[in-house]
Amino acid sequence: MPFHVVDHPLIQHKLAILRDKDTSMRKFRELVSEITLLLAYESTRRLPTIPVEVETPLCRTTGATLDCVDLVISPILRAGLGMLPGMMEIMPTARIAYIGIKRDESTKEPQTYYFNVPNHLENTVVLVVDPMLATGGSLCGAIELVKRKNPREIIALCLIASPEGRDRVLEDHPDVSVFVGALDERLDENCFIVPGLGDAGDRMFGTS
Repeated sequence: MPFHVVDHPLIQHKLAILRDKDTSMRKFRELVSEITLLLAYESTRRLPTIPVEVETPLCRTTGATLDCVDLVISPILRAGLGMLPGMMEIMPTARIAYIGIKRDESTKEPQTYYFNVPNHLENTVVLVVDPMLATGGSLCGAIELVKRKNPREIIALCLIASPEGRDRVLEDHPDVSVFVGALDERLDENCFIVPGLGDAGDRMFGTS
């Protein structure tokens, strides 16, 4: 299955605090970054490696390094920016591709307003990040834009997903692996994830 719920105790613990309506903005930001780091660790498990000789203080041994993988992190604006610090902590040399997509409140469909990505994505692994996979429209739209640049692989990371969002991504992009911290119950009439955590962007940036 290309859809993975990372059921790790640390992620579940941090998500429980993240969901709490009384969690402060500062703590919310910290938790988003920490959960993202844990998801990034799991989502990159299959990156190819090659053996390398290493001289330790005691002897020579064989280790492993990444096999010339060019990593690109692609946050979906604006809430995806909150996941960027956690991604950069584990992938400090990655390039960044910014995608601005917002949901039309009447049609609930995505609208692209910004797309700024590095050149030459042909041999890259692009990690698209967005905290909430609700209807799936924004994530599917971002994946479609990235695919036009012909990357080697696309991986998506979200903190929380709805069944509806999961199904749409699996239908539209079955070749993309998706890693989430939790799969929630449903979407409400306003397309918010239930139980969810509210609007991730508002809680992260202090807006409403």
